[in-house]
Amino acid sequence: KHVPWIHNVRHTDMVCAIDDRRCLQLVRLFNEPAGREALVAHGVPAALVGQLDTLGISCICNLLASIKAAKYYGMGRDDVIVTVLTDSMALYGSRLEELRQEHGAYTERSAWRDIGRGLDAVTTDHLRELSHRDRRALHHLKYFTWVEQQQRSVADLERLWDPAFWGETYAQVETWDGWIRAFNDRVAAMGSGA
Repeated sequence: KHVPWIHNVRHTDMVCAIDDRRCLQLVRLFNEPAGREALVAHGVPAALVGQLDTLGISCICNLLASIKAAKYYGMGRDDVIVTVLTDSMALYGSRLEELRQEHGAYTERSAWRDIGRGLDAVTTDHLRELSHRDRRALHHLKYFTWVEQQQRSVADLERLWDPAFWGETYAQVETWDGWIRAFNDRVAAMGSGA
């Protein structure tokens, strides 16, 4: 539905469609007491379960896509797949409350259902390995969001297809990291009363 502006689709090997409802089911599984208890009973280490509130809705989506990809590629317990975890549940407290209002109490039965449907039953449907033609088509999808709706220029869009753009962008990482560290240091100093 949407391709981020700053995303190098030339390096994208696969795309997965993830149902929002699955993500929201896992929000409850990962954050409700009954869900956490069921996960531990299912064999997930308690220390890991205690950290699941660091996964926001986008993280859960990326996690599900990673599970799909791992299954598709036949990966096992000795293989590694890396994903990006971009947000935490700290951003979604009100969304969790909305889910409680909409669906009622989250029970042990709900938790086991969501483990079964939301994690154990992840399949490789709605997944596509990308060819060069597919990557180019994915790049062109940016047009509808970014040129038509956000007034970016076609020239800027085409620049995103140029590998030189990404080399220049990646070369800025150290500078940006320095700015982020300096900002974080200033914020930390403000919080300490310094």
